Amino acid sequence: LPRSRGTQARRGVVSPVAAGRVPGGGGCGADMALSLGEGGGGSRLRRQLESGGFAAGEYVKQLSQQSDGDRDLQEHRQRIQALSEETAQSLKRNVYQNYRQFIETAREISYLESEMYQLSHILTEQKGIMEAVTQALLLQADRDDPALGARRAAAADPFLPLSAKDAAANEEGRQRTLTTLLEKVEGCRDLLPESPGKYLVYNGDLVEYDADHMAQIQRVHAFLMNDCLLVATALPNRRGAYRYDALYPLDGLAVVNVKDNPPMKDMFKLLMFPESRIFQAENAKIKKEWLEVLEETKRNRVLSEKRRLEQEALPRPAPTPPESTNPFDEDEDEEEEDEPSAEEEVVDLSLEWIQELPEDLDVCIAQRDFEGAVDLLDKLNEYLADKPVSQPVKELRAKVDERVRQLTDVLVFELSPDRSLRGGPRATRRAVSQLIRLGQSTKACELFLKNRAAAVQTAIRQLRIEGATLLYIHKLCHVFFTSLLETAREFETDFAGNNGCYSAFVVWARSSMRMFVDAFSKQVFDSKESLSTAAECVKVAKEHCKQLSEIGLDLTFIIHALLVKDIKGALQSYKDIIIEATKHRNSEEMWRKMNLMTPEALGKLREEMSSCGVGSFDQYTGDDCWVNLSYTVVAFTKQTMAFLEEALKLYFPELHMVLLESLVEIILVAVQHVDYSLRCEQDPEKKAFIRQNASFLYETVLPVVEKRFEEGVGKPAKQLQDLRNASRLMRVNPESTTSVV
Repeated sequence: LPRSRGTQARRGVVSPVAAGRVPGGGGCGADMALSLGEGGGGSRLRRQLESGGFAAGEYVKQLSQQSDGDRDLQEHRQRIQALSEETAQSLKRNVYQNYRQFIETAREISYLESEMYQLSHILTEQKGIMEAVTQALLLQADRDDPALGARRAAAADPFLPLSAKDAAANEEGRQRTLTTLLEKVEGCRDLLPESPGKYLVYNGDLVEYDADHMAQIQRVHAFLMNDCLLVATALPNRRGAYRYDALYPLDGLAVVNVKDNPPMKDMFKLLMFPESRIFQAENAKIKKEWLEVLEETKRNRVLSEKRRLEQEALPRPAPTPPESTNPFDEDEDEEEEDEPSAEEEVVDLSLEWIQELPEDLDVCIAQRDFEGAVDLLDKLNEYLADKPVSQPVKELRAKVDERVRQLTDVLVFELSPDRSLRGGPRATRRAVSQLIRLGQSTKACELFLKNRAAAVQTAIRQLRIEGATLLYIHKLCHVFFTSLLETAREFETDFAGNNGCYSAFVVWARSSMRMFVDAFSKQVFDSKESLSTAAECVKVAKEHCKQLSEIGLDLTFIIHALLVKDIKGALQSYKDIIIEATKHRNSEEMWRKMNLMTPEALGKLREEMSSCGVGSFDQYTGDDCWVNLSYTVVAFTKQTMAFLEEALKLYFPELHMVLLESLVEIILVAVQHVDYSLRCEQDPEKKAFIRQNASFLYETVLPVVEKRFEEGVGKPAKQLQDLRNASRLMRVNPESTTSVV
C-alpha cells in the first residue's frame, strides 16, 4: 500500500484534487450538482465534495489508505475529473444564460426609455392642444359677445389697454424696453431687425451645460421675444453687458424638461436642429417660469400665424370702378357680364394638419422618425399639386423647405463615415431610402458608396498581419470580396429604379479594388515573397473575384490590370535568380555523373522528375545509385519546370511575352553553357558525357517545357519551337575560350 501511494503521487494522480480542481465548500450550487455514472457512488462523491468541512488533504490521505491499488485510484481520479468538467460546463451555461438575460434587460430598458420620452412628448402636445382649444373657444365667445370679452380681459389683466391710444402707448413701451435691453448686447443690431410687432416677453440669467458630459460651459443671458429667442454670453469685464451668441426662431424650437438628478437640477433642454443645448435656472421657480412662458409664447405665435393666414385666405372685394359718363360703356359692361369671370382660386391653408405641419416636421426630425417626416411632405405635395402658387403658399413652402434642408442634413449625417460603420450595408438602407424619396438619389448614391468605402477600408485596416502571408491573404480576400458582394446586393435593392446610379457603383468598385490591390501587393510583392507563395495568393484573389459574377459584375480584368506590373516584376526577379544560380553552378561544373548514394534518394529524384513531366528519366539512370547526367543539368531542369508551373498560375494574356521571353533567357543560359563546354572539352569521355546531357536538354527537357506551356496558355510558342528544332547547337567563336553567356 505505501508503494501504491508513492506510485500514484509520482504519476500525478492526486494532483487534480489537491490542486483544487474540484470545488469544495458548496460553491457549485444546485445547477452544478451533477451525478456521475450509475449507482450511488457518484452521488456520495458529489455530496462529500459539496460539504462545508471538506479538506482535500485529508480526503486524499483517506482515499490512498482505502484503495486496493492503481486501478481504484485511476477510476476515482476519472470520476473526479468528470465531475470537474461537468461543473465547468454548467458554469459556462449559467454565465451565457445570465449574459443573454443582461443583454435582453438592457435592450428592454432602452426601449422603455424611448417610449417614456415619446409619452412625455405626447402629453406635452396634448396639454398644448387643450390649451389652444380653450383659447380658441374664448376667442369665439369674445367675437360673439364683445362686451363679455372686454369684461373678461379686464378681469384677467387690469393693465389691459382700453383704447387704441392706450394700445399704441403700450406697444411703444414694449418697443422701448426691447431696444434698451438689446443695446446691452453687442453684435445683434444687424441680426435682429426692428419690426412693429416684435417685443420682449421674458429674460433672465442662465448657466449652460455640456449636453454630453454635463460639464458647466458658460453663463448666458436669454431674451425671449414673441417670435424668437436670443442667447447672449456675459462679458467678463463689463457688468450688465453681453455679446451675441445665437438666435433661434420659435417655429423651430422645442423645449424639453430635464428631470432633476442631483447635483444636476433645475435644468431644461432646448432642441434646435441640428443641435441641442442644456440650461440651468437659478432655482425651481425660475425654471418653471421659463418652461411656462416658452410654451405660452410658442402657442401665441402659432395662433397669431393661424389668424394671419385666415385673414389672407378671405376673398377681397374687387374695387368699384368710377362712374363713367360715356353712354357706350353700358353696352360694354353688359357684354362683359355675359362672359365668365376668371377669378383666382383661393387655397385653403387653414386645415389643422397644414397649420401644425412645420412643428410636426420638427418633432419627427427630433425623434428620428424620418419616414413620418417624408410622409408628411408627400401629403403636402399631393395636396398642393393642382393648387395655384399664391403668397401664403409661398410662405408655407419656405417654412417647409427649411425643414426639408434640416431633414436632409440629418440623413446625410446618418450616412457620413464619421458615424458607426457597424451593421453592414443594411444599416444605411433607412437613410438612403428617405433621401431617394426626397428626390436626392444622386446624393444618396454618393453618400452610400462613401460610407461603404470607409467601412471596407476600416475592415482591411483592422486585419492582423499574420506571420504566414497566405493566411493573411485568405482573410483579406474574404473580408474585401464579402463586403463588396454585400454592398452590390444592397445597392441593387436600394437603387433598383435608378439606373443612372449604376455607373457610379462601377467606378466605386474599381477604386475599392485599387485599395484592395494596394494592401495585397504590399503584403505579397513588397515583402519579396517566393514566386510559389505569390502564385498561390494571386490564385486565391482570382477565385474570390469570381464570386462577383453571381450578381453580373466581372472585375477580373481590373485585378489583372492592377497586378500586371507587380507580377512582371516578380517574374523577372525570379528569372534573374535562376539565371544567377545557373551561372554559379556552370562555373563549378566538372561534368561528372551524379551519385545519389542511396536508393531512397534515387527514388525521390525519379518522383521529382515525374512531377516535372519528364517521364523517360529511367533511361538516364545507371547501376546502383548513379545517374548518367550532370548535377548542373538536373538542377536546371527542376528549377526551370518549377518556374514554369508557378508562372502559369499567374498567367493572363498581358503576361504572355514576359513569360515567354523569361523562359527563353533561362534555357539559353544552359544551352550556351553546354555548347561552350562541348567546344572546349578535349577529353573524349567527358565530351561524350556532355553530348548526352545536351541530348537530354534538347530531346527531353525542351519538349516538356513546350508542351506544358501550350497546355497552360492555350496556344503554342513559336520561339520555343524554333529553339527545339535547331539542327545543331548554337554557334560560338571557335577561337574563343570563354563562354558567350
